[in-house]
Amino acid sequence: MTLSAPYGSWKSPITSEAIVSETIGLGSVTLDGDDLYWVEMRPAEAGRNVIVRRTTDGQIADVTPPPFNVRTRVHEYGGGSFLIDRGAIYFSNFADQRLYVQTPNSEPQALTPESGSNLRYADAVIDRLRQRLICVREDHTEGGEPVNTIVSINLLDGTDVRVLVAGSDFYAAPRLSPDGSYLAWLSWNHPNMPWDGTELSIAIFNPDGSLGEPEKVAGGVDESIFQPEWSPDGTLYFASDKTGWWNLYRWIADPQTTSPPAPLLQGEGSMREDATSKRDSDPPLPSQGRGARGVRSIEPLCEMEAEFGLPLWVFGMSTYTFQSANRIICTYSQQGNRSLATLDTTTKQLETIATPYTEISSMAVSGDRLILCGASPTEATAIAQMDLSTSQMEILRRSSRVEIDPGYISIPETIAFPTTDNLTAYAFFYPPKNKDYTAPPGEKPPLLVKSHGGPTAATSSRFSLGIQYWTSRGFAILDVNYGGSTGYGREYRQRLDGKWGIVDVDDCANGASYLVRQGKVDGDRLTISGGSAGGYTTLCALTFRNVFKAGASYYGVSDPEALAKDTHKFESRYLDRLIGPYPERRDLYQERSPIHFSDRLSCPVIFFQGLEDKVVPPNQAEMMVEALKAKKLPVAYVAFEGEQHGFRKAENIKRALDGEFYFYSRVFGFTPSDRLEPIAIDNL
Repeated sequence: MTLSAPYGSWKSPITSEAIVSETIGLGSVTLDGDDLYWVEMRPAEAGRNVIVRRTTDGQIADVTPPPFNVRTRVHEYGGGSFLIDRGAIYFSNFADQRLYVQTPNSEPQALTPESGSNLRYADAVIDRLRQRLICVREDHTEGGEPVNTIVSINLLDGTDVRVLVAGSDFYAAPRLSPDGSYLAWLSWNHPNMPWDGTELSIAIFNPDGSLGEPEKVAGGVDESIFQPEWSPDGTLYFASDKTGWWNLYRWIADPQTTSPPAPLLQGEGSMREDATSKRDSDPPLPSQGRGARGVRSIEPLCEMEAEFGLPLWVFGMSTYTFQSANRIICTYSQQGNRSLATLDTTTKQLETIATPYTEISSMAVSGDRLILCGASPTEATAIAQMDLSTSQMEILRRSSRVEIDPGYISIPETIAFPTTDNLTAYAFFYPPKNKDYTAPPGEKPPLLVKSHGGPTAATSSRFSLGIQYWTSRGFAILDVNYGGSTGYGREYRQRLDGKWGIVDVDDCANGASYLVRQGKVDGDRLTISGGSAGGYTTLCALTFRNVFKAGASYYGVSDPEALAKDTHKFESRYLDRLIGPYPERRDLYQERSPIHFSDRLSCPVIFFQGLEDKVVPPNQAEMMVEALKAKKLPVAYVAFEGEQHGFRKAENIKRALDGEFYFYSRVFGFTPSDRLEPIAIDNL
């Protein structure tokens, strides 16, 4: 029997307690021999990241003991925080940013010296032949802007650190060729972000551990290179968006003019007796043949309007892996959803592999055994194992133990809607869904528009208890991939160039208005919520448009000028492209700062903020709160001690989710079925 009750007052089994106590983050799947490893982010342990191992007999156990937290602060967003080599685990510990090594059945031992978190490491690979670890290092010891380099570190004691590559503002993805003869890497400089323009370079790796003269392979200021990888036969692959889409390529030499690379070392683990520094007899670069730089070519593998790459927000991101020299297992995105496929490197034939997933975030393969992190509109992220020969799949670990009856799950509809300048934007629309309730006749649901962060990022259709929390209580959700989002090609991504605070805001407002015209939501109860850059979009929408009636900002930007002057290195020039160079175009920054136009804001807003946030400092929220208080508008401010950019502690995630819902219930006058801890609301 279904009950009639107003939208927002429906009782739901999807509680905030269940979301935070029975949900973990999963990622970074890695195979070491037959053992499988991954990282779990656990809100119930204050957001601690733990390496977990699954052995071939199916036994699952934590590897990382408390209080160690496997997380790096390079670029502040981190990623690429660990690697495993023959049972030895090398990881970055969040508290002190030192590298540690942990061998089987032992406690972690510090590899690098104490630096007061001033030396940070990420994206490492093992150089077995020289017994060194190669990684990106970020050096904060001198003050001012930190210095990023690629370094190698002695595995025996960690004290012998050598700078291999320096001079660019940023580095990522140092990758060794299979025989250890070459090193490839990505680099880029201010004001570019890695999805704007990067360079892929390669150099001979000499026996003494030094590099030969680097040679640029691909990329530039207007071409983004993603995920360089060496195939088992020593061919260099990568993704490039030079055609407007991140497609896969390989760097090949003319077989008529180029000899294959000679092995650098004779016998694993020991140096060749005649090894010296670079000389005429060193192995040629893979591109070398005729002339000084030889005959080389970049060959596309599968040209199509699809994204085989991702915006490199964190280290270690990947979309493909090698099953063999002739077969790639890859994922690609079209219209906001990802597919799994095989790519034959000989015939260049792409064949889709059927899976239940629309989002695949991490993969590892060994023979016919494929491990992936997958999610779908009805299944939360899980680590799954697939037999590529039979397509049989087994779930190994789920991110959530919460089991939800399908009668409470809202399935998203992919929509394309008209927006400014006769363009089209994209979103996922979730109608309210609760099998126990219907709304009174004639009532339309309130709408919560979600503006994702980045802004160069994207939302997906993967199952989210956080979204179902709202829809099962009677809210509709519009999750917008506004212009500037990834997954729709470079042209769509560049819609935001010079227009942050305009295009994204228009798309969110136009998406909401589109649903009102369609008769699907209540035009008098439109809300918008977002975090970080999505918080900026939210505040701009509430300030410069009259569409929304309330909103929530999670560590959002209220003053982009302050952000341009006070943020971390990785994003310190990001706004040059999104708004304009600073201070030359200070006028644009002021024009698009909600803090300067609080007189235009006429609806309630709630702010959530971590007090240790280095990306968007707390003063960004606090200035806006004070302005709203002065204007006598309903406003709430919830600050969390110990939280940075994004909340990781269970109690804070719960408090924020319930707090936002409580805020809307007071603003729109409905009575929640939940017993919610009150939030102090000024001027209500």
